[in-house]
Amino acid sequence: MMSDQKFITQKEADDVEMGAQFAPKFDSAGLITCIVRDVETGEIVMVAHMNEDALAKTIATRIATYWSRSRAKLWVKGETSGHTQHVERLQVDCDQDVLLMSVRTDGTGANCHTGRKSCFYRDIALGGSPADATLSITGSDPLFDPKKVYK
Repeated sequence: MMSDQKFITQKEADDVEMGAQFAPKFDSAGLITCIVRDVETGEIVMVAHMNEDALAKTIATRIATYWSRSRAKLWVKGETSGHTQHVERLQVDCDQDVLLMSVRTDGTGANCHTGRKSCFYRDIALGGSPADATLSITGSDPLFDPKKVYK
């Protein structure tokens, strides 16, 4: 993360909850959770994290940029796959520690690295033992072969 602060620091709860100033609350790792949904269908397609730089870049460019925790670097969605997410709307929750972003995705519209429209393509069986819980595929089939895209 760059040392120049891009956003104001949170102050009084009333200002955070009712004020007009955006003051995102980053966690102890310097990240804020971002829930991403398709602007046309409203379907939740992924959850990612942003650091201060990723959030600032997303706001400035309207192109979804995240912080990759596994690679420890900024990640512009679609830079490898061509499935760029164009930000149509960005919202923040009441205490400004979670973002909700509505996007329009280029290419096939896949948002998941598995090639599917959404990362949420499996349901967990409920009502039994947690140790025996199973998964069933309920979402779309892959729209591309990830092995060919992510070499």
